[in-house]
Amino acid sequence: MTEPASFSWPPAPIGTARLVLRASEARDRAAFVELFASPEVRAYLGGPHPRDELERAVPEVPGRRPGLFVVELDGAMIGTVTLEQRDAERPGRLRPDGGGTELGYMFMPEAWGSGYAAEACSAALDWFAEALPGEPVALCTQVANAPSMRLALKLGFTEVSRFEEFGAEQWFGVWSPVAAHQR
Repeated sequence: MTEPASFSWPPAPIGTARLVLRASEARDRAAFVELFASPEVRAYLGGPHPRDELERAVPEVPGRRPGLFVVELDGAMIGTVTLEQRDAERPGRLRPDGGGTELGYMFMPEAWGSGYAAEACSAALDWFAEALPGEPVALCTQVANAPSMRLALKLGFTEVSRFEEFGAEQWFGVWSPVAAHQR
């Protein structure tokens, strides 16, 4: 994130109409392994990781870092939403020095198509707008990932640029809390 010292982590759980966004717990480990091993989930994210490697590498409490929310539905993890520092060396910039905060998300295939990603990402962006007022957020996705492109637009991201990265055309957009709350 942009300035991690300016807020405490993890925040209190965030409730939406159907979901809870919270810090990771030990009970989420199997779901983390499933997310990273899933060919469907990882189709536009570099491909799945071998399950046996994940079983060895994923810590007892996975994803315990500032900016990572576990998305829970009826007591079970269905995905993650992240608001993390974007590598300043990557293409796509919100400011001349690079960096900035980037929204990311991964959801279990069985959670797709129900609006959970939009609900969870919107709640995370609202939290971010309160924690760091005025800070924009980037989102980068492959142009070929049509559902992710639709979600970016639904959340209010506007296109800044397109570029080639990881062997595919990427869409890079920005979300501004000021613009989002004027809609």
